[in-house]
Amino acid sequence: MDPFLSAALVLAAGLAYCAYRQRRSLKAHRSVIAKRDAEIGRLKSQLTAVERENEDSRALYSTNLDVVFDLLLLLDENLALATVNRPAARLFAGPNPIGKRLSDVTDSSELLNLVQVALLEEESVEEQFVIMGSNYRARAQVINYDKGRRYVGVALQDITDLVNLNRARRDLVANISHELRTPITRIRLIIEGLFLEADKPKRKASIQSLKEIAMETDALLWLAQDLLDLSMIESGEAILRLVKTPLRTVVDEAMERLESQAAMKELTIVSHVPQKYDVLCDADQLKRVFGNLIHNAIKWSPKGEAITITAAEQAEEITVSVFDNGPGVPEDLRRRVFERFYQADLSRSGDEGAGLGLAICKHIIEAHGGRIWAEGNSQGNGGHFLFTLLKADASFQHDVSMTESNPPREAVSEPLPLN
Repeated sequence: MDPFLSAALVLAAGLAYCAYRQRRSLKAHRSVIAKRDAEIGRLKSQLTAVERENEDSRALYSTNLDVVFDLLLLLDENLALATVNRPAARLFAGPNPIGKRLSDVTDSSELLNLVQVALLEEESVEEQFVIMGSNYRARAQVINYDKGRRYVGVALQDITDLVNLNRARRDLVANISHELRTPITRIRLIIEGLFLEADKPKRKASIQSLKEIAMETDALLWLAQDLLDLSMIESGEAILRLVKTPLRTVVDEAMERLESQAAMKELTIVSHVPQKYDVLCDADQLKRVFGNLIHNAIKWSPKGEAITITAAEQAEEITVSVFDNGPGVPEDLRRRVFERFYQADLSRSGDEGAGLGLAICKHIIEAHGGRIWAEGNSQGNGGHFLFTLLKADASFQHDVSMTESNPPREAVSEPLPLN
C-alpha cells in the first residue's frame, strides 16, 4: 500500500475520533448548561417569590404605620431618619426626609433633645411639648440590633384636643364657681340686711330687696338650666318633635317669661314678627333659643333701651333677628361666641355668663335644620343675632335626636364656628 495513502487513512481516522470526542464533549456540556439554565430559572422563580413577599411585607408594614393615629419615626445612631409614617411626614421640611438628619428637617429642639436623651440613657423617655402649634405626647425607645447597631423609635400622639378639652373644663369650673358665688353672696347680704334688728326694714325697701333676691335666684336657675340642656344635648337625650307652630306665639311666650328681668333695667322688648308665619319646630326648644338670645340682650343692653325681634320670609325659610343696643359682638369674635364656655372680653361683659347660652342655641337651631350667626348692627352699635327656621310646609316633620354626631340634615353652608 502506498505509504502516503496509509498516512492519509490514519490521519482521517484520527480526525474522525477527535470529532467524535468533541461531539460527546459538546453534548455533555449542553446537558450541563441545560441543568444550569434550569437551576437558574428555579433560582429566579425563588428570587421573584422572595421579592414579591418582601414587597407585600413592606406594603403591609407601611400600611400599618400609615393607618395608626400616632406619628412614628425610626432613627439610626447618627439621628438620620430611617422610617417615617405618613402622619409624621408633615412635621418635616421637604418631600422625602428619609436619610436626612433630624436636625436638618425639623426645628423642634424638644424632639431632638428627646431622641438624644434616649440614646444617652438607653431607656424609654417620655415628654410633652408643642410642635407647629399642636400639643404632642412623645415617647422614645432605643432598639438594639445585631452587630452593635442601635436605632431610636419615636412615637408622638397628638393631644391638642385633649389639652383644649382640659382647658375648657377648667374654664367651666372657674366660670360656674364665679357664677354661683356672686348671686349666692348677694342673696346672703340682702337677707342679712332684711333681718338686722337695729334697722327694721321698711315695706318699700323689703319689696326691692325681695325683687333683687328673685333676680339672683333667676340667674342661678338659668345657669342650672344651661348645664342641664347642654348635658342632654351632648348625651343625645334631647329629642326634637317638629310640628307646625305659629312663630309669633313662641316669641310672645318667651318675651313674657323675661319681662320682669327687662323691667329691672327699664328695657322694652318689641316684637315685629308677623302673625302669619308658621314654622316647623319644637316649641319648647325654640323658646329656649329666644330666651337665651333675649336674656343676652338684656344683660348687654344699656338701661332704658329697646330689644327688637323681627322675622322675614326667604324661600323655604324664615329668618329671625334679635337686635339690642349694647356693645355688640366684634367681627373677629362672631365665629367664636357660639363655642362652649367661650366668653367675649370680660372687661366689656362685666364678667358675667358661663359661655353656654349661645352654644345651646347653635345646637338647637342646627337640629331644626337651620343655622345661626352674628352680624354687625346696621342701625349702629349693638348686638345682632340671626337664625333660620324651616317653614311649616317644608317636608321635614318627624322626631329628631339632637346630637352633634347625628344632625337631621346636612348643615346649610354658612360661616359658622365648628366646635
